[in-house]
Amino acid sequence: MSPAEIIRPAAKVQLMDSKSHGNNHEEIIRAPLNYLLDLPGKDVRSKLMSAFNQWLRIPEEKLEVIKRIVMLLHNASLLLDDIQDSSTLRRGLPVSHSIFGIAQTINAANYAFFLAQQEIPKLEDPRAFEVFTEELLNLHRGQGMDIYWRDASICPTEEEYFTMVSNKTGGLFRLAVRLMQLASESDRDYVPLVNVMGLIFQVRDDYLNLQSTAYTKNKGFGEDLTEGKFSFPIIHSIRSNPSNIQLSSILKQRTTDVDVKLFAVAYIESTGSFEHCRKTLAELMAQAKAIIEGMEGDSSESLSVMNQILTMLGLDGNEVPR
Repeated sequence: MSPAEIIRPAAKVQLMDSKSHGNNHEEIIRAPLNYLLDLPGKDVRSKLMSAFNQWLRIPEEKLEVIKRIVMLLHNASLLLDDIQDSSTLRRGLPVSHSIFGIAQTINAANYAFFLAQQEIPKLEDPRAFEVFTEELLNLHRGQGMDIYWRDASICPTEEEYFTMVSNKTGGLFRLAVRLMQLASESDRDYVPLVNVMGLIFQVRDDYLNLQSTAYTKNKGFGEDLTEGKFSFPIIHSIRSNPSNIQLSSILKQRTTDVDVKLFAVAYIESTGSFEHCRKTLAELMAQAKAIIEGMEGDSSESLSVMNQILTMLGLDGNEVPR
């Protein structure tokens, strides 16, 4: 038999898609993603989009498309984050890759990215794909630097940290609002506000990782210490006394020892780093409110929406996270 007879004609090759290969295959491919979606969460991003829509007033059907896009991207990034951070818990239950394996989880995450991309044409705006691509690039730039600092044991400056967070955490917030702005008749730009909101969200998250009992239940005590992550309070603590290498040494150990982590938290407290977090959050909240007050229109209504957003982020108007 000749090689030409062995190779099947390209026209006869059956390609599978979500319609042709059946629900069973689709469920297998999506299993790590669906497992994560079934875990109870606060759905903060969806609620934030609804809050911003009090300003932007886009059609409900387009808002739902944008919510699906962000939901898929967010959960895809969580699947990959848990692998890259060697996490064991997500929302108080085992992470997806502990159940389905690393390879299948990576594939499901990548699949989710393209499921999100598949939603873009429904927005009926050629600029949407450009926005989508820009913010996904930003997200990966931020994640790349976060991983690099951790693995190379390089403590960034606060300015470098804020740039990373603006890309990594702020990317999805910004993507949501930029897509909403494309569908809105309003010409007001909410991106500066969203950038500040992303910083608030991440600084608070870093604070709670080392201070919150609820966070301990959902993700484990002091997970950032186990990951060796340069979070906001850790950066401040290390840089407040560079000659003391205790905290940076603990990060290198990737410790799971509770006593060692308690020692690290006490050291971070002693350098005033948790207080610095609270003050920074207060400053960022003041910036966000100043942006709102500087906008034209009904400032009282805008501040009401702003307060809704801060509440969703777990802040009640005081500098201390709830």
